[in-house]
Amino acid sequence: MAQEQKKSGSMVAIITMFFLFAMIAFVTNMAAPVGNIWTMDDAVGNNPALGFMGNFMNFLAYLFMGIPAGNMLTKVGYKKTALIAIAVGIVGLLIQYASGFSAGVPGFSIYLLGAFVCGLCVCMLNTVVNPMLNLIGGGGTKGNQLLQLGGACNSFAGTIAPIMVGAYVGAITKNTKITDVSPMLFGAIAIFVVAFIVIYFAKIQEPRQQKVEVATVKDEHSPWSFRHFVLGAIAIFCYVGMEVGIPNTFGNFLGKEVNFNLFDPANSANAAAIIGGMTGLYWLLMLVGRLTSGFISGKISSRAQLLTVSCVGIVLVLISMVVPATTGVSMVGFSNGSFAVNNVPLFTVFLVLMGLCTSIMWGCIFNLATEGLGKYTEKASGIFMMMVVGGGILPLIQNSIVGTTMGSLRISYVIVIAVLAYMIFYALIGSKNVNKDIKVD
Repeated sequence: MAQEQKKSGSMVAIITMFFLFAMIAFVTNMAAPVGNIWTMDDAVGNNPALGFMGNFMNFLAYLFMGIPAGNMLTKVGYKKTALIAIAVGIVGLLIQYASGFSAGVPGFSIYLLGAFVCGLCVCMLNTVVNPMLNLIGGGGTKGNQLLQLGGACNSFAGTIAPIMVGAYVGAITKNTKITDVSPMLFGAIAIFVVAFIVIYFAKIQEPRQQKVEVATVKDEHSPWSFRHFVLGAIAIFCYVGMEVGIPNTFGNFLGKEVNFNLFDPANSANAAAIIGGMTGLYWLLMLVGRLTSGFISGKISSRAQLLTVSCVGIVLVLISMVVPATTGVSMVGFSNGSFAVNNVPLFTVFLVLMGLCTSIMWGCIFNLATEGLGKYTEKASGIFMMMVVGGGILPLIQNSIVGTTMGSLRISYVIVIAVLAYMIFYALIGSKNVNKDIKVD
């Protein structure tokens, strides 16, 4: 009977973590497309980099909340940390909605504040779901398997968010307002409220139910004592920056009517919807990749998977950089309120395919970097969340390279190639635990 209760508790915890994984992506992936609305305000400025500022603030929050979230996880446990995170997320979404009642810089500033608060929320949620799924799976290939399946839920929600924004907005013009996407914001709030109620009453078995006692002798070690963790933290910083930057950079550039006109004047009026659909496809491919990895991770190591997708990724990005920028291809997407066949730049198709490669990297890196950390796992998770700030910094740098031409857009993906090269290094060398002599019990 006790064994059955333990399995039941684990299943409830797994399902709950999968659900939270989905909400992380939904809230995060609204930031960039909604931020583009503000760049059409003359007082703010029509600048692709400014359109990415909401996303930047979202990820900047990780830098401030990462370590505190890890400490919170250690002190109050997984369930309470999740509940606090959800409450913060509701506040953040309400602030974003409130920004629509002000114009110009004041309204944009309120929006950025809301994006930052939402970032605090998803940072705490990430701190909860990743170590919990990895620990429930017992680490190793099984731990990675649960991380990949949870990531699939994350990708599903990530697929829906940009498509819904594109559907509600259509073409981003000077008349587009935050209120045009208010149904999405209130929908996310409603889901958070339901999640809070469900988690509050659910009996979730904590992976570690031991009281935190004040040590009489200071522990001479920490997660930073492990080389493979340090290099893994750098890998997470680079990976999240790449994952977010790939779709959002070409999305920010081509999503506006004036820029899409450089490629296809006939479809420029529906630019936001078309590119929103392509961005959604990127996240859909991440869903496919994570589901596939979820089934094979019990047999194929995280190291082998990370190495393979990194090599394939470099090939795809290089192809996207040499294909003529004006060459188009017909592709099923979203336009005029329904699915349609659209003419899109061929080079962006190879970038969309990168979703298959980036899909499994998070789980693989987290699994490899926390392997053998034992009692340092919770604090390591907090540090990992701090490094997610790369999702705001690297794309901002990439967007700053983008000028007014297709050529400058594609040159910016040199940053992605550099990140993929580091992933190959980490898979081959950096992920090996050379500090096994440190006691972790």
